[in-house]
Amino acid sequence: MRAEKLQAGYSGKAVCGVVSFSLHAAQSLALVGPNGAGKSTVVKTVVGQLEAVSGTTMINGAEVDDRTLDFRREVAVVFDDDAFFPALTVEEHLAIVSAGHGVEDVEEVIASELEFFGLTEQAKSRPYNLSSGQRRRMLLASAFVRPRSLLVLDEPEQRLDTNMRHRLAARLRAEVDAGLALLVVTHDPDFLSAVATKALFIADTIHTMTPTQAAVAIASENPHAD
Repeated sequence: MRAEKLQAGYSGKAVCGVVSFSLHAAQSLALVGPNGAGKSTVVKTVVGQLEAVSGTTMINGAEVDDRTLDFRREVAVVFDDDAFFPALTVEEHLAIVSAGHGVEDVEEVIASELEFFGLTEQAKSRPYNLSSGQRRRMLLASAFVRPRSLLVLDEPEQRLDTNMRHRLAARLRAEVDAGLALLVVTHDPDFLSAVATKALFIADTIHTMTPTQAAVAIASENPHAD
């Protein structure tokens, strides 16, 4: 993925400075910055859910279009919202995603992800019967139950307990080391330190940072972060 002189915003009005970055296989880029700085807007723009005010985003040399089969096959996205089908169970959600991406051994894969995300007992439950944290884990599981070369996560640590945060961070770093490209928005300095290979601080101006610098910046904004 490559963003060139990208400005993200709404109705032609930018919400942050000009963003440029590249993200390759076996790299993870963390977007950090104050609340309301435009991080989530940038993410939604680079994956084609919002139209850019200016600039471009390319994936594998082609301009981003989230409607194409190539994009849907390669890119998995989880935003900080509850996007689910209320009539389907947790298990059915995962089955639809995995079947749609040609996953073999679907039952095995689903069982593995349910176990990892602590949702085995909730497999037959519908989203409205789950806690907020369980719904978050279901959405994350839907990204892991399918193949992906680029994973985009908006504040994945939100509504997860400390143990789950640590397990998720370790898994993400292992997948990055194995070749995954990861773009992640986070406010958790420990999570950032565990998963990121580089960072971008987003506010009125944009700064490239090391993960250590970014973790310090996050901690200074939120001194009570665990």
